[in-house]
Amino acid sequence: MDPSRASFEAYLKFLAETPDDGKPVVLETDHALSLHFDVHATQSLMSRRDPDKLVLGYTRTMMGFLLLRPAPARISMIGLGGGSLAKYCYRHLPNAKVVAIEIDPAVIALRDTFHIPPDDDRLQVICADGAEYVKGQDARPDVILVDGFLAHGMPAQLGTAAFYGACHARLADDGVLVANFLESDQDIPFYLEEVRSVFGESFAVSQSEDSCNYTLFAWKGTWTLPSLDTLLARARILETAHALNLRSAARRLKQGKRLASDWRFWRKLAG
Repeated sequence: MDPSRASFEAYLKFLAETPDDGKPVVLETDHALSLHFDVHATQSLMSRRDPDKLVLGYTRTMMGFLLLRPAPARISMIGLGGGSLAKYCYRHLPNAKVVAIEIDPAVIALRDTFHIPPDDDRLQVICADGAEYVKGQDARPDVILVDGFLAHGMPAQLGTAAFYGACHARLADDGVLVANFLESDQDIPFYLEEVRSVFGESFAVSQSEDSCNYTLFAWKGTWTLPSLDTLLARARILETAHALNLRSAARRLKQGKRLASDWRFWRKLAG
């Protein structure tokens, strides 16, 4: 059978047979595997040809933390999904310890399907509630990536001042928090108010690359966001090792500092 025809038929079967029960489902086509909780949204997308590639634009934008922390020693991730970010960091940041916290054991059970490497001294997958995990003090990550979603969207506990406060306390002294927000989430203005109550003005909200998402970057400490020239210089160096279009990410990050304070924009977005 023609591969494109087989992929189309697989998609039709997925639409017809996927139950609306919030359990993770994998759609397999000729070129990619994707993770879903329902037929309406894609949680993760993996290229069969290059399983470690960051296919979705928002994941590439989240890696913009490299502009602020180019050589993290420890990265904590809340939400595993198909492991796109975990695999990328594991492969391309060889000096970093990556810990992924996933609340759903059914998602973790798919790690082999999505070519997530087994646990070792640099990678660990923990089945736990990320909002509770960050309250611990056994390690201080340089970066915390928050990309935790259920079938109904982002869990409420991942958008509160209590959660952001726990992240702030757990981060290293110059650490960075990065969080993925869906454009359709009408609670974004609330999240940003909660972020401000913890991080002050030390945050920006970048529009994600090629997707309907926004990415929060919040940094610990009193330092200010570097100039655009400085960020672009860092991006040019980093792009020798990372195919992430970081120069574009640098421009959106600087724009995101202004966007973070544009409350009329966020209220309009919320409807």
